[in-house]
Amino acid sequence: MAIHYHCRHCGVKLGTLDQFSIESERLGLNTLSDEERQDMVTYNSQGDIHIKSICEDCQESLEKNPEYYQNDFLIH
Repeated sequence: MAIHYHCRHCGVKLGTLDQFSIESERLGLNTLSDEERQDMVTYNSQGDIHIKSICEDCQESLEKNPEYYQNDFLIH
């Protein structure tokens, strides 16, 4: 099982954790509401977890341009 992190706004791969057993509390997933978890966390048939996060470039763009929150995808 691997845990893959991708930016929810631009799709860039942020990193991968190759862990066979890791608790959701260590990932911070227990702090998400059910709605947030459904939006941010997906599982594939191999048991991998895919987590949508935000990269530093998109975070900076959103802070400088709050109107970008209307867009589903950012190009930078």
